[in-house]
Amino acid sequence: MDGETRAEARRGFVPALSDACETSVKSRSSMLRLSPAERLAWREDGFFVRERVFGPAELAELCSAAERAAALALAAVQRGGETYSVDGNRYCDTGGATVQFEHQPGSETIRVIEPFHHLDARFEALIDDPRLAEPMRDLIGEERIALFTDKLNLKRPREGSRFGWHQDSPYWAHFCAHLDQLPNVMLALDDAGLHNGCFRVIRGSHRRGLLPGRQGEGVLGPLFTDPRYFDEADQVPAVVAAGSVVFFSPHTVHGSEPNRSDSLRRAMILTYQPGGNRMFRVDAKREIASRA
Repeated sequence: MDGETRAEARRGFVPALSDACETSVKSRSSMLRLSPAERLAWREDGFFVRERVFGPAELAELCSAAERAAALALAAVQRGGETYSVDGNRYCDTGGATVQFEHQPGSETIRVIEPFHHLDARFEALIDDPRLAEPMRDLIGEERIALFTDKLNLKRPREGSRFGWHQDSPYWAHFCAHLDQLPNVMLALDDAGLHNGCFRVIRGSHRRGLLPGRQGEGVLGPLFTDPRYFDEADQVPAVVAAGSVVFFSPHTVHGSEPNRSDSLRRAMILTYQPGGNRMFRVDAKREIASRA
């Protein structure tokens, strides 16, 4: 591997793949698989980035779908559902999803919807998009793959709150035995930077597997990573343009700061798994379409 390729891998950034759109389906599928630099970044760093994978027209559709989904979720909450509080934060299970609200008392601003793909046909199609699914076949190590879960994060201007440092694997450890085969991909719907609370990862934190959580800090404390087991100096902010995607391990410690800007910072996170397994929050299987 040459020095330039290794440098790309260490940064977690790889070239955009927009030119693949003009090739045949088979060739394009092959181009979307992992490069040597990405394999190295995944192994050593626990994440990598592909810049500007989705174009402006697609992003406009996805952003519109995200806002429709948020409106549908809010309407479902207002009609009823199971509302409850965890560590002082408000949740509601309704319409086939768990809706989490922002932390300010009385806020009606939605923070997270999980799952969300059933709320709009555009999301259903996104799950099978080869730009997301093809790299996942390599990361999972199997050709037959399925959806595990999906989250819509809505970090609104001036209100979007912080996500503390955590791994995803502790959330799922009680549910499945294939934790190492649950890679995530985050699709940035808006330009993300330090100003609007971009996604951050702790480089290399995945290598130690499932880490201890914080004890004595509420019900959810054990799901947030004990800071004694990672070094914040290793954090990498995912400053990316809208349409970029970040692939990251379920064991990678990650989080984000509040959105203190006037800019939106919306993102979708899809988690895949080996085929034949049911989804996390839905008692059904969602297999990913095979390659042409």
